[in-house]
Amino acid sequence: MTTRPEPCNPPSPSLERHVFPGLSRVPGLVHGIFKRHGGVSLPPYAALNVAWDNGDNPRFVHENLSRIEKDLGLDCLAAGRQVHGDRILLVDENALGRAETRGHLVITPPGDALVTRLRGVGLLIKIADCQAVFLVDPVQNVVANVHCGWRGSVQELPAKVVRFLRDRLGCRPEDLLAAVSPSLGPCCAEFRNYRTELPASFAAYQAAPLHFDFWAVTRGQLEEAGVRSDRIEIAQVCTVCESRDYFSYRGEKVTGRNAAVIGWQA
Repeated sequence: MTTRPEPCNPPSPSLERHVFPGLSRVPGLVHGIFKRHGGVSLPPYAALNVAWDNGDNPRFVHENLSRIEKDLGLDCLAAGRQVHGDRILLVDENALGRAETRGHLVITPPGDALVTRLRGVGLLIKIADCQAVFLVDPVQNVVANVHCGWRGSVQELPAKVVRFLRDRLGCRPEDLLAAVSPSLGPCCAEFRNYRTELPASFAAYQAAPLHFDFWAVTRGQLEEAGVRSDRIEIAQVCTVCESRDYFSYRGEKVTGRNAAVIGWQA
């Protein structure tokens, strides 16, 4: 019988993450889209994979998550199964009390957007071409992390989260800061069946006969929901083109997932 290799747990190297200048100026906020380096997972998940349901060794994933948590100085990470829907989950004390825990990882119910006011809790979205959309209200001390693939774009999930923050937590859209992670760029966002998969309104974002600019789609939806244009940052890094640093499902199929994390320091 074959056995899975165990993580060797070498000294944790300095992890690499993409950060946004605007978010970096918010006191007490930590965030980043972690690159694929500095973890213990083996190919094809090498090395900082944070998905526990794609075939990787769970011990490797646990070690990778522990390194990310320590790098950010957080008490725990909250994440769940992403289903390409539009469910928005509020991570509060009640939710934490009901949630499953694995070490320092809190497992939320299935959903694609996480929101919290809690300090010390990092909201984690797993990505490999999809967008992670960070939303921050420095006035109400609220953060959100949104998993947005093309299906999330079709469902206008970023705008729905802005409205959730407004209606449920008293956030003013004009106070929000937004940032869009490295993700599928217009250079590689080919949709051969776009007439059946995408709404007709997306024609405004067609970058080439079969290619679409989903960075612009998200910007447009956020602006339509009331977020100021000058408060939206787009990484403008294509994960397919930059698969040396980022996992890419389109480019690699069987691969890991990058961690996009945002939260308030304890």
